[in-house]
Amino acid sequence: MTFAPRTWVVGETVTAALMNTEIRDQFNSFFGAWTSYTPTWTSSTNPSLGNGTILGRYMKVGRTVTCHVNLVTGSTTTYGSGSYSFGLPATSANVGCTYIGNAHLFGTDRWNGQWIVSPNASVAGPAFPNTATNTRTGLMSSTLPEPLASGAQLRMTITYEAAS
Repeated sequence: MTFAPRTWVVGETVTAALMNTEIRDQFNSFFGAWTSYTPTWTSSTNPSLGNGTILGRYMKVGRTVTCHVNLVTGSTTTYGSGSYSFGLPATSANVGCTYIGNAHLFGTDRWNGQWIVSPNASVAGPAFPNTATNTRTGLMSSTLPEPLASGAQLRMTITYEAAS
């Protein structure tokens, strides 16, 4: 993962170790493996994952974060009530802009939506069309865009600016 570059001092002796840390290691981090994390899944009455799975991974280069979350519900998953939010790997920057990513729900039908990250947020919620005939969007819940059941899969990906 990249970090702030050092401030060089006039007359300083540049060593191989310094060059490796400041140039090679920084450059290599752009091509490194993504970092895994376990996102939280919350709503007004929290869902319970049961025997489902939720996996997250991200790559952070400087303050740019690209994040992916994959949720698969199981036969013992309970869905709670209210709009869903999913934990981000880093709090978003408070720069007055909302970031929009992709969200896909594979349930009885396939739904295309958006994953929305607000300024200064540590969680983000997916939005989908309200129904097949009402294409205005609403935040995802246990019944929007369709009632969830075992085997439903939610995939979300977004790129946003981190606060630090």
